[in-house]
Amino acid sequence: MKIAIIGSADFGKAVLDAFLDRGDEVVIVCCPPDNPKSNKPDAIKLGAIARDITPLQLPSLKGPELVDLMRNSGAELIVMAYVLQFVPQELVHCTKYGTIQYHPSLLPKYRGPSAINWAIALGETETGLTIFRPSDGMDEGAVILQKTVPIGPDDTLGEIYFNRLFPVGVAAMLEAADLVVNSKHTEIIQDESLANYEGWFNSSVAKINWFNHINATYNLIRATNPAPGAWATYKGQKVQIYDCRKHISPTFKSVKGQPGQITDINSDSIFVACPGGQIEIIKAKSATGKKDSAANVATELGMVIGDNFDV
Repeated sequence: MKIAIIGSADFGKAVLDAFLDRGDEVVIVCCPPDNPKSNKPDAIKLGAIARDITPLQLPSLKGPELVDLMRNSGAELIVMAYVLQFVPQELVHCTKYGTIQYHPSLLPKYRGPSAINWAIALGETETGLTIFRPSDGMDEGAVILQKTVPIGPDDTLGEIYFNRLFPVGVAAMLEAADLVVNSKHTEIIQDESLANYEGWFNSSVAKINWFNHINATYNLIRATNPAPGAWATYKGQKVQIYDCRKHISPTFKSVKGQPGQITDINSDSIFVACPGGQIEIIKAKSATGKKDSAANVATELGMVIGDNFDV
């Protein structure tokens, strides 16, 4: 089939490679303009160039220019793989088989740009991906295909995305494309009564409140590892927290320390009290340093047992 791909980042490149490797013809690759703040070009741009495809880098997907290019290219299906730009319906419907889009949640749950982060932070035990028909609403289009993946009790954002949703998602894009082109798919309207929308899981959301229950704090840290990184301040200095373990106290009275208090420092990690137990921090990063063992960060900042993170 003749495919047009609109996408970005490593996922977009992987989808591009997957279609080309199985023999499909990719007639257009469209990705965002280069980021002036980054010296590293987008992965899908580099992937297209390596495959002798000149990528289109448009500041906007609106207007007739791209629609005309799609029609003139002979593209039969548009595949959207990690797209953050608004895509107008005129573009979505301009090819023979329309457009399919990837989203890393089981729609209609967790619509929005940080679906995986929110699912982990809110304690879900499973998530998944959806291939759907993009509409003018945010992740509201008809569902073509869904795949479910588990969220283990200690899984991080990086593990869920790179080890599960990424590879399963690439394969699902191929499967959905085949279903659509061969008219073997069904389109299921999303149940709005089950829908929720979550915004960006940015640095402000990733701030730790040591008065929250240990489960909530542990889930927050998992949901932001490796990015944007959960964080707290110690004597006014920002400390980002990555790998950690939780140690739940058997009873309320057995909880050691006050919320945010450093209760132990050993050769590898530091322990911080919160309601329900202790968070053992294994990897951390100070505002001026690099990611390191929490013990080394503690030494760098002069932490001692009995000190408190700012609360």
